[in-house]
Amino acid sequence: MIVHSLSGPSGTGKSTSAIQFAHEHAIEAIIDDGLFIVNGEKKAGTSAKFEKNTITAVRRAIFQDEAHRKEVAESIAQNHIQSLLIIGTSDKMTKQIANRLNLGKIDYFHYIEDVRSAREIQMAKFVRGTQGKHVMPIPYKQVEQNFFKRFIQRGFEIISKNRVKLGETTIVQPDFHQETIEISKNVYIQLLKYTVEQVEFIIKIESIHFTMKQYQPNVELTVYIQAPVNYDVMDKMRGVQKLLSQQFLKHFEFEPATIRIFIKGIQ
Repeated sequence: MIVHSLSGPSGTGKSTSAIQFAHEHAIEAIIDDGLFIVNGEKKAGTSAKFEKNTITAVRRAIFQDEAHRKEVAESIAQNHIQSLLIIGTSDKMTKQIANRLNLGKIDYFHYIEDVRSAREIQMAKFVRGTQGKHVMPIPYKQVEQNFFKRFIQRGFEIISKNRVKLGETTIVQPDFHQETIEISKNVYIQLLKYTVEQVEFIIKIESIHFTMKQYQPNVELTVYIQAPVNYDVMDKMRGVQKLLSQQFLKHFEFEPATIRIFIKGIQ
């Protein structure tokens, strides 16, 4: 069996990326947070996200419980897989899991920075830190919902480049992550407005739109600029985009996926 490792800090989007990553590397199965998943379907195990605190969650994820370890090890053998991806917070953790499950040495080591962009990682950390949302790379129907009293919802379908469905994710809020922060949409808009108002060549802001769909924050601004236009408009607008990104990074620790600026007129 070829064994891969994908590691990175908690909340950086490893589980979100797992199904797509496995498809792109022709990997049949995934070990993630105590679950054994084959081709997007759970086959064995119990998720660490069912635990009541972080200590027991870590123990579950590294298969310290013998009954749990045996169940997953036997299922791996029964499914006759040729390739497996182990997800963890570090190489040390994935090596420990491989050892506990008698998988031998890991053949390839991958890191979340190789899989996701810096902007995607920032956004994933923001969602984890403020909303306490965790992703499971299995369908909603396979999640034992009685374990989650606070929050559970369908995630996203993972679609390949040729529009084939690879699997689904489910979003949960475990008991050990109950702290959340709710940020009003108006807060983002007020920051956008205040920042743009400080730009000397922008005379008037006609409209501001901020949307966040599937954790992709997008900004649209419609403005009037100062006359006479004896400056490089495109260069100035790129500067505004950069300024807005910096302000979002400073205050919220993420950057918008897109910032579109429309110039309606000159005054």
